[in-house]
Amino acid sequence: MKDQIYNEQNGLYYTRQGNVYLPNLVYSKDDYPPLGKYGMLRKTYLQEHRKALFSKMLLCDELWPHLLEVDEQAHAMVGTMVTQMAKAEGVTEAMKSIDPLRWVGLMNSFKSAAEEIVLREMVYA
Repeated sequence: MKDQIYNEQNGLYYTRQGNVYLPNLVYSKDDYPPLGKYGMLRKTYLQEHRKALFSKMLLCDELWPHLLEVDEQAHAMVGTMVTQMAKAEGVTEAMKSIDPLRWVGLMNSFKSAAEEIVLREMVYA
């Protein structure tokens, strides 16, 4: 038996470990910045509910760039949606100084609604 073989179908090299050939895989996670909230949620979703896609992306080194992209887009989308909701409801910086508790309550409400939409549309899709 050879110590190392190459599979032309998937382009991977395999090394013999006892009686079994294992793929020579290198995971380059250290090259990427850390994930934020939405990237980690997306990773957990893929691991638990889309195992085949998660494995494919992991093997092709597409997982971390995908998670970073989802995280960045989700943060931007939440920020945009909160701003639009505040503008539509007439929530201004003047309200912040006049009635700060109401302003905080409204902004938290807008953020919760925006996060729910983003989670449903981007993270858990």
